[in-house]
Amino acid sequence: MLPPTSRALLRTARRAGVPRASPLSSSFASRSCPQCSLSTFPARRLAAVVNDPSSVAGSTSASTPPPPPPPPNAADASEVKPKRKPLTQEQKNFLSSALRVNQTGELAATLIYAAQTPVVVRQHPHLRPLMKHMYNQEVGHLKTFNKLIAKHRVRPTALYPVWSVLATGLGWSTAMLGREAAMACTEAVETEIGTHYNGQIRELLEMTDAWKEEGYEVGPELEELTSTLRRIRDEELEHLDHAVEHDAQKAEPHWLLTGVIRLGCRSAIWVSERV
Repeated sequence: MLPPTSRALLRTARRAGVPRASPLSSSFASRSCPQCSLSTFPARRLAAVVNDPSSVAGSTSASTPPPPPPPPNAADASEVKPKRKPLTQEQKNFLSSALRVNQTGELAATLIYAAQTPVVVRQHPHLRPLMKHMYNQEVGHLKTFNKLIAKHRVRPTALYPVWSVLATGLGWSTAMLGREAAMACTEAVETEIGTHYNGQIRELLEMTDAWKEEGYEVGPELEELTSTLRRIRDEELEHLDHAVEHDAQKAEPHWLLTGVIRLGCRSAIWVSERV
């Protein structure tokens, strides 16, 4: 039995439309009158809480604050691409000269094999497949650098006609000296070309590795160029192996013939890089 004061408060609360606190959660009980168990919440606030469906399931959703919103750029964080470092003028000059001299070298190699093949094959028909294989690879190399020269708008060497005449003459004259001399010519030329490609690859790797250490991204064009240079270098060194296997070092005098040709190749490379 409630005391008279409590019964009066109960009737007053019922007239105001405030229900008992028993359906509410424990958070409301902590704010109830210790004598009559009625909530001490204001009627409007209590009615709003009771009419909220989420409050019936428990007080957790009513008392726990909502989670903070995600950062505005959180969804785009994974889409941010690493920055790329612009080429310096020195690096641009290096790449331009590399493409220019590579195109020149492949042109010369193609003309050397084109001049050698008829003479060598006439005397040694069994070498026809080998000469054709090496010539076809050189043609493929030349096409590759022709495309790169046009794509990047690199000026070809101004001495294109001069190298064409000299390469054709070198191929024909060494073939006339015999199979061994023709193979010695291939040995000398491919030794210089392979060494030159190695230097370009090493410089490219040093440049791109430095970028990666600084947190920059290496573009796909430079990655592809390095891969292309490696492939072509390996094919040129394959030609060197073929020449040695077919008695290149039996040419007389071998040291003089290969020495003169290698010196001429180095001179042509130096000039083509600049002119």
